[in-house]
Amino acid sequence: MPDKRHIVPKQLRETGHSLLTSSHLLHHAEFLTTAAEWRQLPTGGAPEVAFAGRSNAGKSSAINALTQRARLAFASKTPGRTRHINFFRLRSGALLADLPGYGYAQVPASVRHHWQRFLARYLAERAPLVGLVLIMDVRHSLTPLDRQTLDWIVPSALPVHVLLAKSDKLSRSDGGRVLEELRGTLTRDYPRARLGAQLFSATNRDGVPEAQAVIASWLGGTASEPSQKERPRGQGE
Repeated sequence: MPDKRHIVPKQLRETGHSLLTSSHLLHHAEFLTTAAEWRQLPTGGAPEVAFAGRSNAGKSSAINALTQRARLAFASKTPGRTRHINFFRLRSGALLADLPGYGYAQVPASVRHHWQRFLARYLAERAPLVGLVLIMDVRHSLTPLDRQTLDWIVPSALPVHVLLAKSDKLSRSDGGRVLEELRGTLTRDYPRARLGAQLFSATNRDGVPEAQAVIASWLGGTASEPSQKERPRGQGE
């Protein structure tokens, strides 16, 4: 089993050229569609990377930094207001899926339950999904809702990469301490999971190339071919 502490796969850490190629893979992202129900999810089988995180954790800023598009993803001013999955297409054909921020306190219980069921099914059954980027505020780390998301996706054996966002809010030593504590928790609580973690700041771009390299590795360095992964009761329902 690969060392879960590796932030970036070894082959992508060896040359600056590889990091540059990884960053270019995520450029030129364009809005494709939005989905509030399973039947509205894109078809075609192109590989898909999802982004999840608690409202106000910095998910939209992370997507914008990774794609170098200042206003590609929008953050709602009201937690839990966004009630759909936004899909962005890369030039290569791969998709990025911006999942609703899970701050459900200000929405009706029926809506909250709908999204819990929908996202649980999406993470467990979505056939083209090749990995999940989980964004967490470095100052709050692992919350019960973050754990719920991990519980939904870990059984699928898909890789998960955690971005401890807003790392510029902490000193380097404090950020490093939080990162090591999180890695220890993930290793202890999810011993069989394919988990990585790193510090990340959309403000000063710390960790952006490393995160881009991880995502590029999931997409095979190029996303010109559809995902061949088969998953139960997935796409097309």
